[in-house]
Amino acid sequence: MESVLLTLAYLASGVLFILSLRGLSSQETARRGNLYGMFGMFVAVVATAMSNHVDAYVPLIGALVVGGAIGATMAARVAMTAMPEMVALLHSFVGAAAVLVGYASYLGPEAQAATGGRGILLGEIFADVLIGAITFTGSVVAFLKLRGNLSGRPLLLPGRHLLNLTLFVGSLVLGVFFVQADGTDGLWAIAAMTVAASLLGVHLVMAIGGADMPVVVSMLNSYSGWTASAAGFMLSNDLLIVTGALVGSSGAILSYIMCKAMNRSIWNVIFGGFGAETTVKTYLPGEGGEVREVSVDELVERLLHAKNVIVVPGYGMAVARAQHAVHEMTQLLRARGCDVRFAIHPVAGRLPGHMNVLLAEADVPYDVVLEMDEINEDFPHTDVVLVIGANDIVNPGAQTDPSSPIYGMPVLEVWKAGLSVVLKRGRGAGYAGVDNPLFYDENARLLFGDARESMDRVVTALKAGR
Repeated sequence: MESVLLTLAYLASGVLFILSLRGLSSQETARRGNLYGMFGMFVAVVATAMSNHVDAYVPLIGALVVGGAIGATMAARVAMTAMPEMVALLHSFVGAAAVLVGYASYLGPEAQAATGGRGILLGEIFADVLIGAITFTGSVVAFLKLRGNLSGRPLLLPGRHLLNLTLFVGSLVLGVFFVQADGTDGLWAIAAMTVAASLLGVHLVMAIGGADMPVVVSMLNSYSGWTASAAGFMLSNDLLIVTGALVGSSGAILSYIMCKAMNRSIWNVIFGGFGAETTVKTYLPGEGGEVREVSVDELVERLLHAKNVIVVPGYGMAVARAQHAVHEMTQLLRARGCDVRFAIHPVAGRLPGHMNVLLAEADVPYDVVLEMDEINEDFPHTDVVLVIGANDIVNPGAQTDPSSPIYGMPVLEVWKAGLSVVLKRGRGAGYAGVDNPLFYDENARLLFGDARESMDRVVTALKAGR
């Protein structure tokens, strides 16, 4: 009877997780999706704690209280600009947990007492530790890159693909020794495999450049799902298998969608090095063309006479926390009868959906936030485009320069508008270090300075111009 109730509870949790993913597919239902996921996890934890598999309640409650307090503190204190790195860090926790659970299962009495199915169990432990180690170290490197402790430029070692293949094949060979060993004699093999897989995770992410970091975060999310699913097979836990498969498949699908939006192969992202031949450039008068600056007063004058305005947010808006000022500007312009909309590129920011979350935080209406495919054809009919802290996603070189590393990547065609104003902190290139011809376009103007300060000045001037 108890096993039936546990199965029903796991089934309910699985359904709630599916509803959570469905809810997270749109901004309007995202809050509900989060609630479904939270309730599903609550049901799963309570059902597991009440099963006959658990008898050490003191350490369990202690772990829940301490872990919950740490998680709540991190979530409450993290800034929206730091959300990508926090997500990467959380993925590393999943990988570390998988590795530890794998070792505990191998050294535990059940694995040592297993006879007929021992080979299958050891194979499951091997897969769990392998994927977990790659996920852990890869996520740590992604966290350090996003945080700025490591350079966003790719580390391209000579023979890097051969190195990756050697580490992976070596891990598989060690796995054969591990599965064939008696008792705990295979401990050396799984320990050596853990080191090799950890090095593979480090090298894979180190070789990926900054422009591909949103895809990397998504792929690490997929890895964390598959390692959880492998742990489910290892522990004979149906809920872990289902949940891991949901996370793994959804992360893989999202990564594929993002790569398609960038016109790039998923294999090229995982094993390649974006921006390998580029150098970071600065945009100075006389280099690559003339950079035309615009003042706040000139920008406000154009906005007051505009009928159609499109805002293109990027990571610079997140860093400056300018989304609230942007929303206030939107309200002022819409009150004057101006049609203001937002254009979101699939890889804007450093996390899938990063810009959508920022705009939702500032209470920007969902119906004016459009994806690239929905709004790209409207730029020729737009009076003013405001590009706030974005670079590579508005680079016309992706369509015109075959030598550009981002050639073929779909971009927002802001240069087709009557006026494109780019808000930049300085004259440096973007995160990928790719030159942007937009800055020299006749219809483009640059407004240098902190995006939040610039937008506050725009809002003040708009209020005065009523």
